Amino acid sequence: MNEDCSNGLSYIQYNSSKESIYLTAIRRLISNDLSEPYSIYVYRYFLYQWGDLCFMALDAQENLLGVVISKLERHKGGALRGYIAMLAVKKEHRGKGIATKLVRLAIDIMIEREADEIALETEVTNTAAMKLYERLGFLRSKRLHRYYLNGNSAFRFILFIKDSSAARSEYEEWQGDQPELPPSA
Repeated sequence: MNEDCSNGLSYIQYNSSKESIYLTAIRRLISNDLSEPYSIYVYRYFLYQWGDLCFMALDAQENLLGVVISKLERHKGGALRGYIAMLAVKKEHRGKGIATKLVRLAIDIMIEREADEIALETEVTNTAAMKLYERLGFLRSKRLHRYYLNGNSAFRFILFIKDSSAARSEYEEWQGDQPELPPSA
């Protein structure tokens, strides 16, 4: 357990032995915050295989305030790609650094495990999430039109950990396809 004494929160790594305690709360939090409806099988896919890459923020009474769900595996170019699949923080606790801490915990453990890059998607309308990821060094790599079931588009973000990352060339190719912005006044 990782205590953060400044705000009375603890950040813990998910452990399948606590599924009966936390899985329902995780599903409820994510279904309230994210636009995609996920079945129990999606949660178990991530939590059974990569539970140690998932972190939760708990208050002093051990109520779930936030969660990040991630995975790490080889991507098509051979790069070891981390993936942040889901991030949610209870609305009344946003703006307190909880999401930043959760994402940093996930990034740190993926770097320890030799990730070449870390990817994620977020809705183009989710400006708070985009600012968070950009502050952490993620770059927008591509726009995915009508990516979500609700019809919204997404941006894929990539955090390059190693220069040899296969996604770097994909990012550079995408950047070359973007129209040049006029100089600011």
